[in-house]
Amino acid sequence: MTRGALLAAVGLGLAGLFVEPVPAAVPDQPTARLDPRKVIEQSERAIGREIGNYRLTDSTGAPVPLRNYRGKPLVISLIYTACSSVCPPTTQHLIDAVKEAGRVFGYDGFNVLTVGFDARNDSPGRMAQFASIQGIKFNNWRLASADAATIEALLHDLGFSYVSVAGGFDHVTQTTIVDRAGKVFRHVYGEDFPLPMFIEPMKDVVYGTASSFSMAGIFDRVKFICTVYDPGAGRYRIDYGLAFGSVIAAFSLLIFGGLLYREWFRTGRV
Repeated sequence: MTRGALLAAVGLGLAGLFVEPVPAAVPDQPTARLDPRKVIEQSERAIGREIGNYRLTDSTGAPVPLRNYRGKPLVISLIYTACSSVCPPTTQHLIDAVKEAGRVFGYDGFNVLTVGFDARNDSPGRMAQFASIQGIKFNNWRLASADAATIEALLHDLGFSYVSVAGGFDHVTQTTIVDRAGKVFRHVYGEDFPLPMFIEPMKDVVYGTASSFSMAGIFDRVKFICTVYDPGAGRYRIDYGLAFGSVIAAFSLLIFGGLLYREWFRTGRV
């Protein structure tokens, strides 16, 4: 999906992107709100930005240097543990998406990191509680938090914005896909995004858009081409018939070109 198309799609459903309903503001004390379009534009400007090597702490208290995630695609989900209305269903939807990605690519082909951006309250213990309640039980999925300065720097790299409001935070629901080199590749917005909006960019970063000319690289390209979405089943499948048809078409063109060249050569010598 192009950036323009993405912004247009976001414009149709901005009302559903904010995670926590805000109590009615007192007339004399208006609540600051984010401008959704400006927030999305700022988020999109982070595409291609390299994420710094920040040191987070996971839900067990173990250090999480982000450089350890280099070499594999990384999915970053941003939540805060006090969120009660949208962060939980957003995480449940991401669990379903990760299950599908694991089935298609293999769970060892990518990692997932849920980051609590409320530095004051998102302690390792609360992140562990959030994981337990949501049922996050994947070997490639960790939950982490950090001090305020680290969180601020990370959110800047991700292009993520939020403001404090009565009862929570005002922000856009954002899931970020980071490539093998640690650069922001794509943002997926909303709490119940369509599965292809997540899997398609994952295909790019898992299989690579410029695989090396080797057997492994060629096989990745074949899988990239043949992994297609079946809307009837609501899941992805590998259709090697697409690759077979492409080979037959290429071979036919090669034969046809050879025949044309032979006729041209024969006619030129008469």
